[in-house]
Amino acid sequence: MAESKGKYDPVRAAAIEMLGLIESGQFTAAEAINAAVENRPFSELDVRFIRQLVNGTTKMKRRLDHDIKFFLSKPSEKMSQRLIDILRLGFFQLFFTDRIPAAAAVSESVNLAHYFCDSARARLVNAVLRAAVRHPERIVFRDKLEDPVGYLASYYSYPDWFVDYCLREFKFEQTESLLANMNRPPKISFRANTIKARVEDIVKSLKKAGVKYTQGTYLSDFFHLEEGNFPNEEELVKSGKIYIQNESAGMAIRLFNPKAGANVLDLAAAPGGKASYAASRMRNKGMITAVDKSRPRLELMIENCRRLGVRIVNPVLANNLDFQGGPFERVILDVPCSGWGNADRHSDLRWAKTPENVEKLAKVQGTMLDRAARLVKRGGVLIYSTCTIIRQENDQVVEEFLLRNSDFMIESADQYFDNDVVSERGFLKTYPNKPNLSGSFAARLKRKIKTKKKR
Repeated sequence: MAESKGKYDPVRAAAIEMLGLIESGQFTAAEAINAAVENRPFSELDVRFIRQLVNGTTKMKRRLDHDIKFFLSKPSEKMSQRLIDILRLGFFQLFFTDRIPAAAAVSESVNLAHYFCDSARARLVNAVLRAAVRHPERIVFRDKLEDPVGYLASYYSYPDWFVDYCLREFKFEQTESLLANMNRPPKISFRANTIKARVEDIVKSLKKAGVKYTQGTYLSDFFHLEEGNFPNEEELVKSGKIYIQNESAGMAIRLFNPKAGANVLDLAAAPGGKASYAASRMRNKGMITAVDKSRPRLELMIENCRRLGVRIVNPVLANNLDFQGGPFERVILDVPCSGWGNADRHSDLRWAKTPENVEKLAKVQGTMLDRAARLVKRGGVLIYSTCTIIRQENDQVVEEFLLRNSDFMIESADQYFDNDVVSERGFLKTYPNKPNLSGSFAARLKRKIKTKKKR
């Protein structure tokens, strides 16, 4: 760090520090933000601003790098990572926020360059950002008809391979809508915990507080805040009347459809979002065996269940591949996946996940599904779910499983949901370009009851 430390904004300086940690691979975006704001005297407003800057700049870094080059006298010249991060942060404030004056974005970026670099780099930052303000028309993109992958990847800031996948899976317009929606700041979503509160009680509380919200499209006990943070956290969150959860995640439990008094199994259960939702739908009657290999995450699940008033979850510390038990009437397996349905909520995911990751995950997922199938009793139901939109981890894993396990069959999700989220094969599929939803997949598989052969 340079010795000369003039006037600078400590909030933006913290953002630069975090961007460096993320770029080095030492931390995920979430870890970097938590580490940087811990034990620092930032206000709640400061922390929200930091999150906006760090997550936005991380998501849009390919687009930002693309745009910056049009204002550099020597675009190919190598720059330090600190300088790159300062320019990225400046361009993000100029072109991707609507409440920061251009003059403030420029001057604060120059101050950061003085603080982290030197006077020469500060002059460069000043010249580049001022040129961008005066002549934004210099920025051009590849032709979307001649090079759709190049255009979409640069404009919306994604790796080529993911854009190419989407274009093969969807039409151009659908792909563009999907990419644009995953760049928007995610809304806060939550469900009413009907063990402690009625849906009507939550509605009254939100209206009383003047909160703008919409209720779930597919699950009426889910809510989505239209703007801002949650205003009455003490009354609703800490009391256990609500649980922060995305509606798409809850839809897998609707498909699971556990009944009161049932004996069910949740594999890879922690931190307990799906298990606790299943418990509320079971009216806190029956038994949910919740398996997870992480002790800290299981402890978090126990705390969540305590706060929510859930009494029927039985935590088990075990690797789900080694777990012995059952057979169970219902089994849900929410597998580790690439997470490409939640790229709006995890800003660095798009730069961390590769096709090789997907290929490895698909093999693990298939093994886990085979193991889970052995724990389902005859006539019982197995739910396979993910939070990704990649077919190789979803449809392909299930179809290959069915080839290996002829005693299972698909039960269509159209028994529970409208056809707009149900595929031709009967799988539940949601996408981030649908209002208030993230990307998810779930398949309901029924184990056949053996019939006696006729002599």
